[in-house]
Amino acid sequence: MAARESDERGPEELPGEDPTRAPDSDERLRLVLVTGLSGSGKSSVGNSLEDLGYYTVDNLPLPLLRTFLESPGDLVPQHRRIAVVTDVRAPGFHQELPKLVRGLDRERLDVTLLFLEASDETLVRRFSETRRPHPLALDRPVIEGIRRERELLAGLRGLADRVLDTGEWTIHDVRNQIYRAFAAEPAGGPDPQGGMIVSLTSFGFKHGIPYGTDMLFDVRFLPNPYFVPELKEQTGKDEGVRTYLHREPTFVEVVASFRTLLLDLLPRFAEQDRSYLAVAIGCTGGRHRSVAVCEALRDELADAGWSAQVIHRDLER
Repeated sequence: MAARESDERGPEELPGEDPTRAPDSDERLRLVLVTGLSGSGKSSVGNSLEDLGYYTVDNLPLPLLRTFLESPGDLVPQHRRIAVVTDVRAPGFHQELPKLVRGLDRERLDVTLLFLEASDETLVRRFSETRRPHPLALDRPVIEGIRRERELLAGLRGLADRVLDTGEWTIHDVRNQIYRAFAAEPAGGPDPQGGMIVSLTSFGFKHGIPYGTDMLFDVRFLPNPYFVPELKEQTGKDEGVRTYLHREPTFVEVVASFRTLLLDLLPRFAEQDRSYLAVAIGCTGGRHRSVAVCEALRDELADAGWSAQVIHRDLER
């Protein structure tokens, strides 16, 4: 989906080619514009894109944004993937950004306009939790600002290439979905994983199953450290809990079984040009058994040449 830095060659390396021709899609600079309603998770999306290797800028004033979008590759020539987060905090935003989007050179830029939204109820709750004012209702009820912003951005939403409703998502769900949509083959060409990112998420069933899960494992049958007094307040990342579980033959057998299954399936997923695979492992509360299994499984996959990111969704609950 993103431009491959290893494929980027200058005209001097390609004698005989027309330097004025439009680049192929794989040669174009990848530009993701992130916008949407205040409180819908734009900062989390920007952080996730940055983690994926995107050069990310946030809330440039419109005159600077206009200059930046005219030729982003010239301003940050060492990057072939760029993300821009922008919203109504910039004066004149709702009037000017649609014009800037329509004026983008899509023959030179591989552009995605990503629009984030959520229900009024969700946004009111989020502003209440953070105790921050809405940018369009600094001295009025939050709901007035939300409704006004939704009205102002209706036209921009209609231009979006992707619209994501984050209302039911946690921060981890947002990251999973952005990784799934925008993960790209790393610079330097293909790797043994085919560029696929593997995510291991621990969670508690009592808090719900993670959104966007591809494979789900239930480990509630394992002995529960929660009922061991000295381990109750620890987590699966602590040495005491890990030692306790590793002494259990069932735990060792389960990790080995998951390892065998994943090592058999991961190459098959990679062959299908999958950019992301989300594996969720759940126990009751998401603090002990599932965490320890994810930690052990990540190490097992690493030993076999597969890297995996670990997300402990409910560790702090």
